[in-house]
Amino acid sequence: MTCDSASGASVVAIDNKIEQAMDLVKSHLMYAVREEVEVLKEQIKELYERNSVLERENAVLKSLANTDQLSQLTVQSNSNPSSAPVPGQAQPQPQPQPYLQLDANKTMDSLPRQPQPNVTSA
Repeated sequence: MTCDSASGASVVAIDNKIEQAMDLVKSHLMYAVREEVEVLKEQIKELYERNSVLERENAVLKSLANTDQLSQLTVQSNSNPSSAPVPGQAQPQPQPQPYLQLDANKTMDSLPRQPQPNVTSA
């Protein structure tokens, strides 16, 4: 019986070591996941802020564009439905128009102002 008792204790000791090792692995994985979540949260925050800036710039550019320019954009987007992005497929980036190019360091206030034509309804 001493042999059975010793082997039983050995099995329990091995089980305890396996459990400790699994707990250690689990704690390391949880730590790594928490770090990654924090990094992703920061990236999401930065992307939301960048999106807000771009939406404001877009609104300003739309307000500065004349009716013909806006209608050309609408016609282009309606006549080219295949330009809608397909999930998982890389889309070619359109070349920006020279009057819409922005330097990343410039703000909307630093852009030159262009006089708007007088548009009257007939």
